[in-house]
Amino acid sequence: MASLKEIQRKIGSVKNTQKTTRAMKLVSSAKLNRTKELAEQSKVYAAKITEMIQEIAGNISKHGESLDNIYFKEVKNPKIVDIVFITADKGLCGGFNSQTIKRVSQLLEEYESKGVTVRLRAVGKKGISYFKFNKVEMLQQVDDLSSAPTYQRAAEFINDAVEDYIQGKTDKVLLIHNGYVNMITQEVREEQAVPVDADAITNNSTSMSELELEPDDDDTLLEALVRRYLEYVMYYALVDSLAAEHSARMQAMEAATNNAKDMVDALSIKYNKARQEAITTELIEIISGVESMK
Repeated sequence: MASLKEIQRKIGSVKNTQKTTRAMKLVSSAKLNRTKELAEQSKVYAAKITEMIQEIAGNISKHGESLDNIYFKEVKNPKIVDIVFITADKGLCGGFNSQTIKRVSQLLEEYESKGVTVRLRAVGKKGISYFKFNKVEMLQQVDDLSSAPTYQRAAEFINDAVEDYIQGKTDKVLLIHNGYVNMITQEVREEQAVPVDADAITNNSTSMSELELEPDDDDTLLEALVRRYLEYVMYYALVDSLAAEHSARMQAMEAATNNAKDMVDALSIKYNKARQEAITTELIEIISGVESMK
């Protein structure tokens, strides 16, 4: 059996770990609250842009014209697909990163089995490290954006993919990230960035604003709004992913703290048993010594 000093050392070590995991949980909780507020603000802005796109699309339909815009042209049999995916820069957040990586890997297999070329655009150290280790080529890599997202850098990143789409270098751009649902749940979200789903936009066009446009202005304004919309889709995905990361880390650190507590309890019982055995052994030795002197 381990010595008393060794057991005490283990108890001290586990208690120090418990303090660390408890502190990490509190830090993640504070960061989550700030990130949730930012996500809500971004969501409202993106919703307003979507509303304007819906209205312009509806205006084009009223004039008997089809939505013939590069951003809305669906390719039935894409030959090249870009997958933009977001993972965390740090670990200690349970299965948060592995869920996104698993979905990206599934899509890789599905598209490649159909003869479609897939180009990966990665955000986050964990995803980049995984695909590098598995020798999967990536077209674009950014390893410090998911932990500190900004609108400007998000726009720069997604604009590279959009420019390739406009120039015909890719037929479709997908965006995948693990999103925030609530404090204990995250879900992998998959969105087609471009081409934009024209049917969904025109079918949901219920705007009642007083926006007045000349027919010739529709295409120009629509293109500008779609670009801004795509930038905010990317930015919101980054913020949503960060919120999910913090909630996942909170759960992981809470589980680690509880496990540390259970381990301390088990080691304390083990220490008490060892101490009782040591005392019993000492008493037997004393009694034996006294008896031998009689």
